[in-house]
Amino acid sequence: MLMNKNILIGLLLVLVSLVWAGSFIVVDVVTKEMDPIDLGFLRFLVATPLMILLVVLQRKPLTLPKKELPWLIVLGLTGVTLLYLFQFLGIHYTNAPTASVLINTNVIFIAILSGVFLHETLTRKRIAGIVLSFLGVFVIMFSDLSKQEMTFDNLFFIGVILMLLSAVCWALYSLVGKRLLRTYDEFVITTYAFGLGTLFYLPFVFLHLGPMLQQTSLNGWLAVLYLALTCSLFGYLGWYYGLKHIDASKAAVFLNFIPLFTILMSFFLGTTLTWFFLLGAGLIIYGVYLTQRT
Repeated sequence: MLMNKNILIGLLLVLVSLVWAGSFIVVDVVTKEMDPIDLGFLRFLVATPLMILLVVLQRKPLTLPKKELPWLIVLGLTGVTLLYLFQFLGIHYTNAPTASVLINTNVIFIAILSGVFLHETLTRKRIAGIVLSFLGVFVIMFSDLSKQEMTFDNLFFIGVILMLLSAVCWALYSLVGKRLLRTYDEFVITTYAFGLGTLFYLPFVFLHLGPMLQQTSLNGWLAVLYLALTCSLFGYLGWYYGLKHIDASKAAVFLNFIPLFTILMSFFLGTTLTWFFLLGAGLIIYGVYLTQRT
């Protein structure tokens, strides 16, 4: 019976990874006709009320002590606002396969930040994983799939930097969230992150909020619904359910499927993958694997 449950949880986490992998393809396609910043805002404008409704239906208390407000603000900024400002712009300036591989470096940044701030031991294998991953990032930086060669492109380079900043945001979000989850319900914490993150998004879209809502195409709204319903609600809930029933280190291994799924989807959609890109992706994924397993 336990074996069957573990298999089901494993399948759930694979499905979550598949859904999150699809988001890179969706964002890459839609941001060719829609502002990446607007897309990120609309995603959480839809997802946040649904998350609040979900918490209310479960009768979970939404009030938290005032002393936690600074930490909740950090969660909103790093887990929503800055995370997706950097990520969606990064996808727009690079491409889906590159972005999905680079976001996986969040594991590397978690290891580094844990070593610096939480004084967790950085073993030789973990350091080797960090070095390999950043070597892979360096290779990826100069492996522009659109040109099918090793090159230097200013916008592509900026996109790579933005994706790395997005990975840093997720690492900070994870560490701060880990602190809060020791005391509070994970759905309540996520609801606060969604709500505050959406609020902090307003300065970036406020001046053109009306035209944005009117001018978003059908494809744009379909992308928003996919990102809000499958990636935010199903993805977060499925991920937390998996974390409740298996070790975090085992669950984290499933995140390695995200770049692999994105690369496969991109390949079947006609994207040609260069050997330099595959080398860089391999170094990052193996480096992440080493960092997680030691």
